[in-house]
Amino acid sequence: MSDSLSIDDLFDRRLDFPDMGAARRLARLVGIDEAKTRLTKVLGVLVNPAGPREWAEKHHKDASIALDYLERRPPLVILAGDVGTGKTALSETVGDAVARQEKIGVTLYPLSLATRGSGKVGEMTRLLSAAFDATLLAAEKLKRSSGKASGGIIFLVDEADAVTQSRESAQMHHEDRAGVNAFIRGVDRLAEKQLPVAVVLCTNRLSAIDPAVQRRAAEIFDFDRPGDKQRRAVIEDPLTELGFDKTQIDHIVKLTGGEKDAVGYTFSDLTQRLLPTLILDAYPDRPVRFERAVEIIHAMKATPRFRDGKAT
Repeated sequence: MSDSLSIDDLFDRRLDFPDMGAARRLARLVGIDEAKTRLTKVLGVLVNPAGPREWAEKHHKDASIALDYLERRPPLVILAGDVGTGKTALSETVGDAVARQEKIGVTLYPLSLATRGSGKVGEMTRLLSAAFDATLLAAEKLKRSSGKASGGIIFLVDEADAVTQSRESAQMHHEDRAGVNAFIRGVDRLAEKQLPVAVVLCTNRLSAIDPAVQRRAAEIFDFDRPGDKQRRAVIEDPLTELGFDKTQIDHIVKLTGGEKDAVGYTFSDLTQRLLPTLILDAYPDRPVRFERAVEIIHAMKATPRFRDGKAT
């Protein structure tokens, strides 16, 4: 790692798990329970391979071949899907569930936007290599000969298509190609050393991610806009607290699903825009009312769907 770069230069604020704040944020991510459960298991196995061995000793003592396939999966997971569907929020908080499941400390290493460089020749490659060097060094200290790590690391890359864009594009700059190569080498180094690290990529554009990166993913999670059941899971409790009855909530669930060719609300549309707007509209001198909520929903447009680099 370059002497001029510290770990704080390479990563945004690191977060140690378990963490009660993260646990609360994770619990509020309703409607994506299956993704939360599966991602927790996938990351748990990657940062603590001793966990499956302990499980096999109890339930399947002769499952050495099956376990070998599991343990040899690359330490890479991709979360892909439309904007506002919970990818980033989940990736930033799932470390809490992993830490509690595996009973070890887990640290989130969010790759800094500055690490992506300013386009100078060789800069992105140098910065990405330094980020992987720092992660590898920290992870080696957590590895134990017994197999059970003393801790784990989640290396997070948000807006990952900016770092791992497909090299098949004819318009791709040489520096960007070199950056993708550096990223692939970094993942391969972590896999070769079997360190307690999981790399998580978040992207709105899975098709833009380099095929070689996609092939290395242990799993790819697809996120879409919430359906009726998921939207209800998000808004039912807060609207009930505000005095809405079941029929009124049913109507709002329907309205936020999109009409005709309009797209439905995203998770963030519901939690960051609609619910706060209902309260702010009534504050400070009147209660939130159903009729006014309907007016607000008709005036509020859902976040446009993201397609191939632009919102549509």
